[in-house]
Amino acid sequence: MRTKFQQGLDTLRERLLKMGGMAEQAVDRACQAYRDRDLSLCQRVLDGETLINAAEREIDEIGFDLLAMQQPMAIDLRFILAVIKINADLERVGDQAVNIAQRVLHLVEYAPKDLPVDIPAMASKVRKMVRDALQCFIEGDADQAKRVLEADDEVDRMNKEAFANLSACMQEHPDSAAQALDALSIARNLERVADHATNIAEDVIFWIRGADVRHHAGQSASRI
Repeated sequence: MRTKFQQGLDTLRERLLKMGGMAEQAVDRACQAYRDRDLSLCQRVLDGETLINAAEREIDEIGFDLLAMQQPMAIDLRFILAVIKINADLERVGDQAVNIAQRVLHLVEYAPKDLPVDIPAMASKVRKMVRDALQCFIEGDADQAKRVLEADDEVDRMNKEAFANLSACMQEHPDSAAQALDALSIARNLERVADHATNIAEDVIFWIRGADVRHHAGQSASRI
C-alpha cells in the first residue's frame, strides 16, 4: 500500500498539472483574443485569474505541509521544492495572460492597423515552450527541459526585433502609436511567459539531476 507521504506527493503532482493546464489555457485564450479581436475571450481570461490564484494557494499549502510533517530527503525533497517554485511561475504565467487580455481590450478600441510585428508567430513559440516545459515535468525528462532553455533565445530575439520595429513605427506613424504600444506590451508579456517556461524547465532539471542551472542556463545546460 502507498504511504500517506506517497499519496501526498501524488496529490501535489496532480494539483500542479491541473494548475499548469489552467495557466496554459489562459495564455492560449489571450493569444487567440489578440488574433481574433475577441472581447469574450479576454473576459474569460480575466475571470479565470481567481481560479489560478486559488490553485496556487492550495498547492503551496500541500507542499509546505509535506515539508513540515514528513521531512523528505533527496529526490523527494527536490520534487517538493521544484513544485512550489513551478507553482509560482505558473501563477505568473496566468498574470501575463491577464496583462495580454487587458491590452487586447484596449487595442480593439481602434481600427485594425498593419503593425510591423508578428505576434501570432511569437505566441505560437511561447505556447509551445509552456507545453514542453509542463511535459518535461510530467515525464521527468531533463533532456527535454534543456531544449526548452535553448528555445528561449529565439523568443528573446523576436522580442528585441518587435521593440525595434514598433519603436520605429511609432516615430514614423504617430497615429499608430497607441496600437504599437499595446503590441509592444503584448510582445513583452509573451517574452515573460517564455521566461517562466524556462524557469519551469530549470526546476525540472533541479528535481531530476540536482543541478542548479539558473542565471547561467546556456553555459550549464550543455554539461548536465
